[in-house]
Amino acid sequence: MKIYPGSPYPLGATVTPDGVNFALYADNATAVELCLFDEPHGKTETTKIKIKERSHHVWHVLLPDVKPGQLYGYRVHGPYNPSEGHRYNPHKLLIDPYAKAIAGTIKWSDALFGYELGNPDEDLKMSEQDSAPFIPKSVVIDSNFDWGDDKPLKLPYHKSVIYETHLKGFTKMHPEIPEEIRGTYAGMAHPVSIKYLKELGITAVELMPVHHFVSDRHLQEKGLANYWGYNTIGFFAPDARYASSGSNGEQVNEFKSLVKSLHENGIEVILDVVYNHTAEGNHLGPTLSFKGIDNAAYYRLMEDKRYYNDYTGTGNTLNANLPNVLRLMMDSLRYWILEMHVDGFRFDLAATLARELHEVDRLSAFFDIIHQDPVISQVKLIAEPWDIGEGGYQVGKFPPGWAEWNGKYRDCIRDFWRGADSMLGEFALRFTGSPDLYEGDYRRPTASINFITAHDGFTLNDLVSYNEKHNEANGENNQDGESHNRSWNCGAEGETDDPEILKLRARQKRNLLTTLFLSQGVPMLLAGDEISRTQKGNNNAYCQDNEISWINWDKADKSLLAFTQKLINLRLSHPVFCRRRWFQGQPIKGSKVEDIAWFSPDGVEMSDEHWNVGYAKSLGIYLNGLGIHWTDPKGQRITDDSFYVIFNAHHEPLEFTLPASKYGKQWTKIIDTSVEDVGDKESYNAGETFNVEGRSVVLFHYPIKNVESNK
Repeated sequence: MKIYPGSPYPLGATVTPDGVNFALYADNATAVELCLFDEPHGKTETTKIKIKERSHHVWHVLLPDVKPGQLYGYRVHGPYNPSEGHRYNPHKLLIDPYAKAIAGTIKWSDALFGYELGNPDEDLKMSEQDSAPFIPKSVVIDSNFDWGDDKPLKLPYHKSVIYETHLKGFTKMHPEIPEEIRGTYAGMAHPVSIKYLKELGITAVELMPVHHFVSDRHLQEKGLANYWGYNTIGFFAPDARYASSGSNGEQVNEFKSLVKSLHENGIEVILDVVYNHTAEGNHLGPTLSFKGIDNAAYYRLMEDKRYYNDYTGTGNTLNANLPNVLRLMMDSLRYWILEMHVDGFRFDLAATLARELHEVDRLSAFFDIIHQDPVISQVKLIAEPWDIGEGGYQVGKFPPGWAEWNGKYRDCIRDFWRGADSMLGEFALRFTGSPDLYEGDYRRPTASINFITAHDGFTLNDLVSYNEKHNEANGENNQDGESHNRSWNCGAEGETDDPEILKLRARQKRNLLTTLFLSQGVPMLLAGDEISRTQKGNNNAYCQDNEISWINWDKADKSLLAFTQKLINLRLSHPVFCRRRWFQGQPIKGSKVEDIAWFSPDGVEMSDEHWNVGYAKSLGIYLNGLGIHWTDPKGQRITDDSFYVIFNAHHEPLEFTLPASKYGKQWTKIIDTSVEDVGDKESYNAGETFNVEGRSVVLFHYPIKNVESNK
């Protein structure tokens, strides 16, 4: 085989006109061997090449006879001295950190561990078992793909409705999708899937991790699996498990086809990414890639370098302060944008990436690099703004340009509808986009990603059906998962035949969804909530790759689906619900009314006394269609109809009075969550009094022509 020096850039395996260039960063290594294989789980390499060229800590070689589809891995030599942070072991075949595809999954064996298991010194004695038969190989891929005229959709946040979904779970049980592609990239790209998303009104799918990940050994030994995928080992590789076409590189084109199909239908793709840790765990974890390539140059190590700083609860934390780790992250992000055409990212445990030494630092190198990057800075960047470390709860504290999962919105809205006291003041803040969190830093309401439920926790149906978690199927004696769920079962724990309880639960689901889609900010809907998906009370189904987690389309709540479609259409049709700028609470020029006004049930604007009544759970909100304060892309002023929304979280019906005629002379009821459908539109005059059912939302509409004439 011909062997040329090659180039240190780009990292990974790159097809060039002269052959395939291989480049690997390994700062402290003493030698690197490139191993070529014929089989994904080949026991021994067919060719082993000692890389002789090294430039700036990068080992590189060019092989002119190698073609796309070639399977490969690395063996890296150096000291095995865990106490100094070094865990080199040439008996372990290693996955390329820059692999664009990985051929299948690992086969668990003691050989995957760099140390001798069962040794009294734990990880201090190096293992000499060869791991090659048990670890999937990296794949050289051909990056050519016919994208046609595909280009970024660049939908603005304020016009976005995000749908968080697991790629497999979305289609695995769908009866209208061919069985052979259910649970795959091709399944989600199927016309049935896309038609459903479009009719629902979704503008972006947020896919739970599709970076290649590892299913934990302890889960597999219990007959479970890592279903969620927050256990990454390949930051450039789409996971082979979700491919219907093959795992030797075919998964790359299948993922690209999914993105292309979604874009053709006006739907963006946001990836949930896990750059805070890897699947290699703590000092007793396996040696799969980074740990054997250069442990000290990838991970945050403690003063005793044998051990890892763990801000993630997974055993390790990638060290985002180191240049090579930052380069890995940025190269990965750019690759998914430029080569895979994705539209944005949701960063798992993003506070971890902001840690400089120990404390969370908003001006960390990670943010600095992203802000100056002309590619990454232009896509949607969404933070999960917390980790498990000290000071890790950072909601509202990320820099401008970032949106955040607003955990305070979730908690407040759940509390409001389950009847907690002293909620009106905070409820008003959350409903208006959380200005207390974002306005002071020149951020906009769209910095708030509003959600009631997410993959981690109860589904919407379970939120109104269970007071306690029921995670027994996870095999941890129900000790895992959050115990404080802010849920309310409406009178019975779990499934019931009681018609009154079922009626109340249906109303509560409509209340929560209505609040979500009428709030300022960016709504995120958990897949299946719109059809009452249940996990039977499991609020931590991370290990349930089965019908507990998959969407059961045969049991879809079609009434709730129709209601959700109506809500999303209403939101996207009316800019008053998705403002780009903050409410001012001041009279509009040429008008005697404000852009937003707050009313007590008697139709009088709320005073400080009203806000401070601890037991108050009801209010009316006026949204002025003339108070939007911004223009369209052509500079034309945006105006809209006006709306009056009544929230009654009290358990009994209350009398409400519409405000004075200056706000609107005659209002039409268009939503009433106490019923499935309001039917014939009812009209009410200014100052008129009527009953609002307990635990319900009522929305009134006032057309723009009437708003203009009412000035």
